[in-house]
Amino acid sequence: MIETIVLEYLKSKMKVQVCLEDPGVNIKNFILIEKTGGGRDSHLNKATLAIQSYAGSLAGAAKLNESVKQAMADIIELDEIGSCELNSDYNWTDTSTKRYRYQGVYNLIYY
Repeated sequence: MIETIVLEYLKSKMKVQVCLEDPGVNIKNFILIEKTGGGRDSHLNKATLAIQSYAGSLAGAAKLNESVKQAMADIIELDEIGSCELNSDYNWTDTSTKRYRYQGVYNLIYY
């Protein structure tokens, strides 16, 4: 499952909690991974992942997002990953919970 591959990889690279589910409002700084799409073409698995960087401030979320971008650029060092492309990243502050976050959307090919 691509989510667990990316989860374990980011856990080894990041200094904050990385998870597949929101750990709750008591944790300010964390990274959340969500698969938003995927498919298979010519025996290659494809996935689109949204990786959200939460922090206690907008600047903190932006800085954490930059760290995620750096780590994801190097994820191709894993044998399971064929390619990783940053589709886009942007401020996506959660207005309903008033928590600052940035989101990066990544297109991956994996085996």
